Amino acid sequence: MSTPDLNLLVTLDVLLSEGSVVRAARRLRLSPSAMSRALARLRESTGDPLLVRAGRGLVPTPRALELRERVRQLVQDGEAVLRPAEQLDLRQLERTFTLRTREGFVETFGPGLLARVARDAPGVRLRFVPKPDKDSTPLRDGSVDMETGVVGKATGPEVRAQALFHDRFIGVVRQDHPLSRGDVTTARYGGGRHVAVSRQGRDKGPIDDALAQAGMVRDIATFVGGFSAALALARASDLIASVPERHTQALRDGMFSFALPVPLPTITVSLLWHPRFDADAAHRWLRGLVRDACAAPR
Repeated sequence: MSTPDLNLLVTLDVLLSEGSVVRAARRLRLSPSAMSRALARLRESTGDPLLVRAGRGLVPTPRALELRERVRQLVQDGEAVLRPAEQLDLRQLERTFTLRTREGFVETFGPGLLARVARDAPGVRLRFVPKPDKDSTPLRDGSVDMETGVVGKATGPEVRAQALFHDRFIGVVRQDHPLSRGDVTTARYGGGRHVAVSRQGRDKGPIDDALAQAGMVRDIATFVGGFSAALALARASDLIASVPERHTQALRDGMFSFALPVPLPTITVSLLWHPRFDADAAHRWLRGLVRDACAAPR
């Protein structure tokens, strides 16, 4: 069996990225005919046409789509191996990192994180952007450096994840709410009016399932898309909000919090990033700061 030409990996990566023989040739500084010959070799090696004609352009085959992320990662790993190691000078580092988080994370953990960044690397800026879903595309395309959240089915299989902290859902009401006095029983909690958080339009969630086991259906007065909105409504009314405890600590200031009287599993909030940044010294440094900020006692 002949040894495969690993140089073809770079060619394949560019072809799948550009979706055009002409553009790929231009990017690799080859002639279109040389690129066509390389594509022919790739087709022979993989046993698949990879790119097929569709109108005036080319579209990837299912096999090409399957290979795209793997090839991209192999090329990036190879580049990292052949790149000389650089000593990270935090005082000279100038870079903007984008972090995608749920509401409450910045308010609770942001101050400590920003203080460490300002002390260690004054040229570094953090850009926090909202996280409306669990789609891993922003991590894949590089528009986001890292994000926080619960790993789920929508999380890309190649995405790296490291646990930051465990959290649990609690109930929250305004300070002089009836539930702020006496024991919060299942009947008192389930019998109140609730504001529910639903980002995907679902009418029911784990809390409703737990209440159903007790033969109760909670009265949901309104649905909102985030924890901060739920807490704002609960602060100004008799509504009951149910939110993750640690994640919303800074948002619950001045409110009354209580343990839910129904059993719910704890959740693990993780830090997620694309493997292309595994060996990046600055990225590793910031990941460590995020872990430290979330581990600090509050």
